Amino acid sequence: MSVNIRYLSLALCTALTSTSVFSAGFQVSEQSASGLGRAFAGEAAIADNAAVISRNPAAMTQFSTMTVSVVGSIVMPDVDVIAHDAPNGVQTAKNVAPTAFVPASYFVQPLNDRLSWGLALFSGYGVTTDYPADFYDGTSAGKTSLVAMNLNPSVAYKVNQQLSLGVGLNAVYAKAELYRHYGQNALPFYPAIKPSDKTINMEGDTWSWGWNIGAFYQLDDNNRFGLAYRSKVDLDFEGDFTDYSGLILGSANRGNTIKGKLPVVLPATAEFSGFHQLNHQIAVHYSIFWTQWSLFKELRATNAQCNLNGQIPGICLLKDEDYSDAFRWSIGTTYTLNPSVILRAGFAYDEQGGKATLSIPDTDRFWYSAGATYQHSPQLSIDLGISYIYGKESGFIENKQRFTASSVAYIGAAQLNYTF
Repeated sequence: MSVNIRYLSLALCTALTSTSVFSAGFQVSEQSASGLGRAFAGEAAIADNAAVISRNPAAMTQFSTMTVSVVGSIVMPDVDVIAHDAPNGVQTAKNVAPTAFVPASYFVQPLNDRLSWGLALFSGYGVTTDYPADFYDGTSAGKTSLVAMNLNPSVAYKVNQQLSLGVGLNAVYAKAELYRHYGQNALPFYPAIKPSDKTINMEGDTWSWGWNIGAFYQLDDNNRFGLAYRSKVDLDFEGDFTDYSGLILGSANRGNTIKGKLPVVLPATAEFSGFHQLNHQIAVHYSIFWTQWSLFKELRATNAQCNLNGQIPGICLLKDEDYSDAFRWSIGTTYTLNPSVILRAGFAYDEQGGKATLSIPDTDRFWYSAGATYQHSPQLSIDLGISYIYGKESGFIENKQRFTASSVAYIGAAQLNYTF
């Protein structure tokens, strides 16, 4: 029991490493409705609206006038987790990830024929998981919530008619909260301890910084390429941690609140994209997206009052992680039906980033996407996108218990683009 509680003693460690069912690891991909409709294939090279700056700042030079984009995405996941060794037999926790709304907004302004600047506000990370109070291993489940936003100003310079370069600064704000309860582990002690009784509670926030760069190369009017890199971000969380069980701070300090510190590395990413207009109606596009998950090696939370296993003073949590670098492969097509309507579709294969656990039920995912743009006027256009995401069933062992996780997700997004 005490090992489980220590493992979940900090909200941010769990939140930032919990899998959102629609992207590997803790990434959130939903930065645009137009991109969603093509499974985010070609995002660093297409530049059809201001949302491109979330992927490649160099593409801002493709806009001749000031433009804005506002996006709203609805993520409807369906994640079920089965505990095979529960005391009363097999137990299933259904729909442990609730519906989420993901907003984003973008602004691009050319300063002259060569120089442009822009500002993006979007979610880079976000997850909420909520297990039933009577789930077998409540001390490894419970509820976790994370909201993270990235404020990303950037500039781009057109070196010549073919090559543009861009650079941006990332100000990342993250806030997380969790609680854990006993679950079915409380049954031998009922009614003195109830399944819904909390074992720990934690909440905290932090600011941190990173940077991103990009290159945009237009071979000719019909063929262009994009290459972008986003740096790692070192988050140093400090949150209020309450130990209701007394198994971390000692029975004499049961219910006390202390400050817990936890460093978390958000891994670096890189993307290569291509776009090819085959004729006046049909285009194809693709992306290879790499995430440096191997940077994520352990979770180490500290406070002088903690004592891990009664043997390691100052350590509240120490857990090795089994992560490897992973790729996301996507391909899509765009069809211009008429001057007012553009149709698109895409497919993506999202590789698993880390070994599955209860708090990180990571798995390979397959994206099937479709979308459209309606050009309402020369200034205003509307994008719609939908995706169905299927996650491979994953079996794993945690705390010597067997679990199986299965997931699908449905995503819908709408976007308004206005050119001044």
